[in-house]
Amino acid sequence: MQNRKFLAIVSLLVFALVLSASCALAAEKVLKIGVLFPLTGPCATAGQRCVAAVETAAEVINNKHPELDVPLAKQEGILKGTKIQLVVADTQGKPDVAKSEAERLVNQEGVYTIIGSYNSSASKPASAVTERSKKIFMCGCSSSAALTDRGFNYFFRLAPTDKTESHEFVEYIGWLNKNQKAGIKTIGLIYENTEFGKHAADEGKAAAKAAGFEVVVDVPFNPGATNLNSEVQTLKAKNPDAVFGACLGGDYTLWVRTMKQMNWLPKVALNYCTGYQDPKIAQQLAADGNFFMGGTGYSPEIGAKYMKKVAAVEKIYTKKVGVPFDSDSIQEAVALFILAQAIEKAGTLDVEKVADVLRTTTFDSPLSLGGKVAFGPGGQNMKATSIITQLHDGKYMPVYPTSYAEIKATVPMTPWDKR
Repeated sequence: MQNRKFLAIVSLLVFALVLSASCALAAEKVLKIGVLFPLTGPCATAGQRCVAAVETAAEVINNKHPELDVPLAKQEGILKGTKIQLVVADTQGKPDVAKSEAERLVNQEGVYTIIGSYNSSASKPASAVTERSKKIFMCGCSSSAALTDRGFNYFFRLAPTDKTESHEFVEYIGWLNKNQKAGIKTIGLIYENTEFGKHAADEGKAAAKAAGFEVVVDVPFNPGATNLNSEVQTLKAKNPDAVFGACLGGDYTLWVRTMKQMNWLPKVALNYCTGYQDPKIAQQLAADGNFFMGGTGYSPEIGAKYMKKVAAVEKIYTKKVGVPFDSDSIQEAVALFILAQAIEKAGTLDVEKVADVLRTTTFDSPLSLGGKVAFGPGGQNMKATSIITQLHDGKYMPVYPTSYAEIKATVPMTPWDKR
């Protein structure tokens, strides 16, 4: 009899504990955010770092971090305790997969928002899914200018566009001609045959022609190429003074190494948001990566001088991936921080009210080079800032505008056989 009573008491206690735990879980408010990036395929490394950046932002938002001087760090969660739960999915860098995974995240996972998707060719169909569903899409680093020319109501992009960078490139070339006697007259382009690459090339050609430069060669290639010999040979044959590159991930590495193999370089190589910005690729290329240039929104060198509040957040991120933020990954962290600030300001999860806050507010953003974020027509961040850097022994050294310049750029690039 006593054993039965003891078992009954134990059963009641176990039931009470289970019930208490269930109630606690039910009481915890959770907001599901879709995180959609290339986790496999040629851009997997970049995609994995973008996910880690969003995870870093979520960790800061969900927990008290009094040591961090960034918005929302000193409280737990948003809307008085709502915690962010990330639901991660893989685009494989493919537009059709991005579309189907966005549909799954929205329709099956029930996410509130999607953050993504690195490749512009993936962000385009994925954000079309959220637009139809009247859900917000926060785009960190996809740079195709066409993404913010669609008249979407729920799409918001943090990074500068290829159009912006193209104008910066030709402005800088004009400055080099005037101040460093660079003698640059002709321009060539090499780019991946995707949404990103084609739009970057179109913007580059338009900006070059408007500034009076002659475009002498235009070389597309299929991403994930195993050989770029014919493409580089075409560039070499036309021998442009400057080349604009739109090559992601391993394609960028292959392009650089193929130029070395053929013992050819232009006077200047300027790169869009490409493998150039990837610190791991810079490490892999070592001295071969020296003297290439490109648009840059963040590097440790830039952060140390102009974005000092990033350092403490970057420690959390670096523990996850072993390298600092880069221009792409940091934009994805910003995407979640800005969304969370908009929700907090709206005081509700009502999508229309949150989207209206995003459209009408200038946000503090210590993780952005300009320090502010404000969205204009089409959802483009009108405060997006990028500077031109040149790689020197793995360091991204600012060279333009002159207000940011740390060194005089090496122009023309040092030939392969003299390095």
